[in-house]
Amino acid sequence: MPRSKKAECNSKPAFEEGSGNVFIDLGFPEHEAINIVARLKLMMQIESIVKEQGWTQQEAAKILGIRPSQVSELMTSRSEKFTVDMLMRLLDRLGREVEFTVKAKSAVA
Repeated sequence: MPRSKKAECNSKPAFEEGSGNVFIDLGFPEHEAINIVARLKLMMQIESIVKEQGWTQQEAAKILGIRPSQVSELMTSRSEKFTVDMLMRLLDRLGREVEFTVKAKSAVA
């Protein structure tokens, strides 16, 4: 039986509390979701540096030691094209140091 417009207006939207990692919420296995987030965070740092310096993709490629097409993939967050290790090497080439924090997982209620 169809709902009346009045019932639709008075009903509250259903929502679900997120996990804090959108990729887990989308159904990715936890280890993969964590890896995707790590790669994206590293890529955002590289993208920020390239933009801050005002480099073209060709200039960035020469500095990073990669192909211009790979710079394009970096700048468009194609995270599946890069490993955490490679992104850390690229940040090193940009004079950056990566630090990690390891902590206990939050308890889920």
